[in-house]
Amino acid sequence: MATSLQGLLDELEAFGSSNDHTTTDRSRRMLNITRDTGEFLLVQARATRAQRILEIGTSNGYSTLWLAMAADATGGHVTTVESSDYKIALAANNFQRSGLNASILLIHREAGAFLEETPAASFDLLFLDSDRTRYAAWWPHIRRVIHPGGLLVVDNAVSHVDEMRPFVSLVEADPEFASCTVPVGKGEFLATRAAGPISS
Repeated sequence: MATSLQGLLDELEAFGSSNDHTTTDRSRRMLNITRDTGEFLLVQARATRAQRILEIGTSNGYSTLWLAMAADATGGHVTTVESSDYKIALAANNFQRSGLNASILLIHREAGAFLEETPAASFDLLFLDSDRTRYAAWWPHIRRVIHPGGLLVVDNAVSHVDEMRPFVSLVEADPEFASCTVPVGKGEFLATRAAGPISS
């Protein structure tokens, strides 16, 4: 990892921690993933050779940069979706500073609408870190946009078990997906779609 990129990640970690400690307005909190979750995402994306990566919930772009490092190595790209004007501006600036901007497509949009209009099997890896109360409603579109053999990673599987339970139950009941939860960071729920013909 380049020294300048490492410095940016350190800066964003410090900013996120300080900001969230003093800010009560949820819309202004960064709610970033932990560093070990970032390292986990980097390894997962590189190990699966994911080239088409989707992130739902950009925040200030901290998690996106970990995914973009993997995309840079695999020759792929990251599409990241965020609805907040404030966070979009922060992320855009951080992407420019990172040197990874060419590997990132930042989309300012509501995630549900974006997923609904995205063609089937569009992504090899999907990282979900957004409004947990909406995941269950999004599931039909989430499962559709993941390519057969693709991977879904969802943050907060341990820290917010109750909020995650309806969504996790839907995924676990789907015969096309095998899933597990790993104790990394705030808990990561993983589900991989069986390779084979695409179903709706």
